[in-house]
Parts: sequence; structure tokens; C-alpha cells
Amino acid sequence: MTPRVVAFLQRLLPLLPAEPEPYMVGGFVRDALLGRATHDLDITVGADAVAIARRLADALGGAFVLLDEPRQIARVVVQEDGETWLVDVASLHGDRMADLARRDFTVDAMSVPLSALLTEEWQEHVLDPFGGRSDLESGMIRAASPAVFQEDGLRLLRAVRLAASLGFDIEAGTRDLIRRDAGALAGVSAERVRDEFLDILASGQAMRHVYLLDDLTLLCRVVPELEEGRGVTQPKEHYWDVLHHNIETVGVVEGLLERTWEPEWVLEAVPWDDALAARFEEVVGEGHTRGTFLKLAGLLHDIAKPATRTVDEEGRIRFKGHQSQGATTGQAVLGRLRLSRKSIDMIAAQIEHHLRPAQMSQEAELATPRAVYRYFRSAGDVAIDTLYLNLADYLAARGPLLEREEWAAYTAKVRHIMVTGLAQEQPLKTPPLLDGHALMGYFHLAPGPRVGRLLEAVREAQTTGEVATREQALALAQEMLSTEKGESV
Repeated sequence: MTPRVVAFLQRLLPLLPAEPEPYMVGGFVRDALLGRATHDLDITVGADAVAIARRLADALGGAFVLLDEPRQIARVVVQEDGETWLVDVASLHGDRMADLARRDFTVDAMSVPLSALLTEEWQEHVLDPFGGRSDLESGMIRAASPAVFQEDGLRLLRAVRLAASLGFDIEAGTRDLIRRDAGALAGVSAERVRDEFLDILASGQAMRHVYLLDDLTLLCRVVPELEEGRGVTQPKEHYWDVLHHNIETVGVVEGLLERTWEPEWVLEAVPWDDALAARFEEVVGEGHTRGTFLKLAGLLHDIAKPATRTVDEEGRIRFKGHQSQGATTGQAVLGRLRLSRKSIDMIAAQIEHHLRPAQMSQEAELATPRAVYRYFRSAGDVAIDTLYLNLADYLAARGPLLEREEWAAYTAKVRHIMVTGLAQEQPLKTPPLLDGHALMGYFHLAPGPRVGRLLEAVREAQTTGEVATREQALALAQEMLSTEKGESV
């Protein structure tokens, strides 16, 4: 354990009742045995846990959160030196063996006296009735009893999340229990499902664990709409069916952002620098980063393809409008999972615009400055994110069929969009050449939508370098007004 953890425990112990002795349980013990630093503490006490937690909050200057009053579980959140400590306090029900027997997995069904944690020999005091230490050594997630998932359906997802975060496998018998009890997930609140699901996507090797969710029949219980893509074939340019293409896109997103994708020549063609790395590490909603949201957008980006699939007389497969319908479907999915409106809008915008980069120019042509401006204006805050979704979509579509020359040609077009769009940000920061009052005064216009259209056209022309002076801006507005007048005759 780190010196910071030991120091926090030394402050905590005198604030707890001495009899019966408080025990540390669950994830803290697991992580300490693994040598992993953690600030999440789970303590059992043989008294009123809620009252004790209130006293701890007062003494430590933390916040009190009541988690489960009937079961006497409360949390204290302490902020110190830029670190957050979560101290969960629960009342002991029955003896310690019975308490551990109610735990979810063997690696979490261990406890140690809190006072013993302050000694060098603390590992000798670990109570481990179900073989958790052995499973830690073998890297295995094993159910503590056959009824664990029936008692709390969230544990179905938690098994996968633990496997992902620890780099463990789920034991075969436990997998069978998960498949048997998968229906218990229906009784879990959307907020709890959301948190575990996002944590799985945030983990390393997210694609592998999304496939694991599917194998355990959990994925399409979280997002039923994904099931419609199973077995739905795509044009010959695509290697996977719709469902597996969506899952593969999660892996490609991770490979691009973590710079782990192979072969290396794929990454060599993709723009990357410290600023982009920091961008995707930015926390934007529900405690998660742009990178995690991009994985989620990847999973959902073609969710409406089955509903929009058509085959013409020549056998050509089309998915007309799937991006727009997909944005609507994605909003419904994310709303069910209780994501915030900001998060929903971010992901829906990526789905809505994920085809745009490929549609902005033909064949070997590069997108015009005006097309780039309009794309960045429409996609807004997720314009850059969507470019990476587009690249991941292309890679996941081609799969092992990808050829180096075609990839170089495609990424050159996307790189051009990114470079041009970022270059246009500077003119956008400069004052506009005209404002509404100037337009209305010069052309004797009444307030209304026409003024807004003229201002936007002038701003676009200024940003793309087509006009640079007030006189040029007025000339452009005059030309537009003359055209409108001619069309109305």
C-alpha cells in the first residue's frame, strides 16, 4: 500500500468504533493484494453504519451520501490534495463468514481487520473462505455462489467490467451462470447499467469485452437495437455484417486513439499529436472522456442500417438515410440509459455526420474550404471526433481487405479536412467584417431571417478567405440581394 493510503487509514481508524473491530472488505483488499493503488474503501462495522458515516463525514470534512438505508450502507466522499477518497460503510448482518458469502465474486469475498492493514504482516490476517487469493493469482473472475446474479442483476455486467479492468478471464462455470440468469438485468436501474457499460467501454481491449458481452447474451439486453444487425449483409466493400461491423469499430477507435492498431502503416497515415491526445482524454460527461464516447458512437453509428436496408433490381445494397435515422435511434438508446442531454447530443451528432467526410469531395479531389467550413459548423464540438469515427468506420468496413494505397489516399482527404478546419478557426476568432446593424443600415433592410442568412454567408466567405475587407463583404451581400431579387421576379 502507498504511504498516502496508510496515512489515510491511520486517520480513519481512531474515528471508528473499536468493538466489534471494523473490517476492510471487497475491492480494497483485492486491489491491495494485487499491488494496485486505490482510494475506494469498503468497511463493515458491527454498529449503525449510517450514523458512523455521518460522524466520519463531519470529522474528515467530507460529504455524506446515503446509499441504502434499509441495508445500512452509506458513503463518505473526501477531497484532499486533489485526490478523492470514497469510504463506503456498511453494517454487518450476521457473522463475517455470512457477510462474505453474500459477496459477488471470490476475489471480492475477502476481508482483513482494519488495524491489521497498518502492519507489514497484514496479508497474514486476510480472511479468504472462497479461494479469492487463488483466483487472483490465476487471473479468474469466479462467482462466490450460484445465486449471485439472481440477488443483483447488475453483477452480470460487473463480471465483465472486472474482467476488463483487471485483465482477467471469467471462469467457465460463472459464464454459464451469467447466461442462465441474463434476464435479471431487466430489473436493474438504467443508471446502474449505464455506469457499468461505460466503464467497460472505457477499459482497455473494449472490443474484446463487447464481444464477451455478446457471447454472454448481455450486449443486446443493454442495446436491443443492435440485435437487428446480426447477419445483415452489406456491400462487397464490407467484410463484416452490420452487428459485427459496429463492434469492430469500437476496437478500431481504441486502436487509433491508443496508437496500438496494426499494421503500423495504418497509424502512420492518421493525424496525431499531443493536442489530439489531450482532446480525447478530456472528460465530457458521466465522468467519461471523449475517447470513451467515441467508442460508444462507434458501437451505435450504423444502428439504423437494418431498418434502412434496400436491394435494387441489380442486387445493389443501400442504406439510404441510415445516418440520420441512426442519430434518432441513438438518442432513444442513450436516453433509456439516462445519459445527460449534452452527452446524448454529442454522440448523436457523431452518428449523424459520420459519412460527411467521405461525401465532401469526389474520387481524388479534396474538399473545398467552403465544404470544410460547413462541415465544422454543422458538426460543431464533435467535428474532429467525427473525423476519427469516419476513419474507424472505413477501417472496420474493410477489415483484412484493407490495402495500403487505398488507405493512404483516403486518409489524405480526411487529413485535409482536419488541417483546413483547424486553420479556419483563427479567422473565426477575428471580428466579423459586418454586423446586422451595418447590413440593415446600408441596404435599408428590416430585421428578419434574410439578415441572418446574409451575415452567415459573409462570415463563411471571410473564414474561407473569399473576402477580406468590409467593401468586399458589402459587395457579396449586394450580389446575394440582387440574385434574390432576380429570382423573385
